[in-house]
Amino acid sequence: MLKRFIATASLLVSMAGFSHADTLPDYQRSSGISGNLSSVGSDTLANMMAAWTDGFKRLHPGVNIQLQTPGSASAAPALVEGTAQLGPMSRPMRVSEENAFQARFGYPPTAVPVAVDAMAVYVHQDNPLRTISFQQLDAVFSRTLWCGASKPVATWGQLGLSGRWANRDLQLFGRNSVSGTYGYFKQAALCRGDFRADVNEQPGSASVVQSVASSLNAIGYAGIGHQASGARMLAISHQGKKAIKPTPSAIRTGEYPLTRYLYLYINKTPNQPLAPLESAFMRYILSAQGQKAVSQQGYIPLPARAVRAQRQALGLDASLKDSR
Repeated sequence: MLKRFIATASLLVSMAGFSHADTLPDYQRSSGISGNLSSVGSDTLANMMAAWTDGFKRLHPGVNIQLQTPGSASAAPALVEGTAQLGPMSRPMRVSEENAFQARFGYPPTAVPVAVDAMAVYVHQDNPLRTISFQQLDAVFSRTLWCGASKPVATWGQLGLSGRWANRDLQLFGRNSVSGTYGYFKQAALCRGDFRADVNEQPGSASVVQSVASSLNAIGYAGIGHQASGARMLAISHQGKKAIKPTPSAIRTGEYPLTRYLYLYINKTPNQPLAPLESAFMRYILSAQGQKAVSQQGYIPLPARAVRAQRQALGLDASLKDSR
């Protein structure tokens, strides 16, 4: 039963061996592709889904793709109810979400990793802070302090800043609970602890970064693809190791500690091919053109061998031969 094509551990190995010399398969246009698709899910993937949609529709003008991006938590119900064929998520489905899908269809949803992302911690560009540790993140954002912080942090002086910064209060920004970014940060940076009540929840990741850029005392978390002028990303240290900046190289190798994969969930009947339109769209995403769009949106494309493995597992190249 095909549940996930590439496990996270396998992807980490693939990313460690990433080479720019690797070549991705080009998208080969099929004739007769038309119809409607609906996508409901992640805000983090909104710009990428829009870029993929635009590129695909240029090749297939008879296709209409509707995009809704309220957050990752909306993807599973939309797939279960049949109101969407595509469910972008910035986190893996929870067990309860997978169980609901399996109860409806008799088999699990199929998760397709489509890009690599990293969670960044942003401060105002004029803030002198350059690094932050996991324990400090716990003290800043969590009320439960399950990552080992001894007490909450309320001022920039408690993070090591001095002078006029020492007594400035922190202003916290983050995502709302429907977001996969919220869930990932809660799990990875807060040791599954609870957020503080004074975190200003935003409806989108771009809003988080824009809020940080607009407030001198602000600190917030969002994906690297939402970097904007006026805000700067911090280097992060974990378990006493040196602080690592979220550079493409550090993200590809897994050295940066808040690296994650972005997924597109689909409803694929085991041992059955995807419908022609869904198959063509997935081939576009998992192609040189589709992964170029990932880079253009500020994220990290999948390595070529991971792309090929997913294409094979989905039967995309076989369906392409059958369509000729």
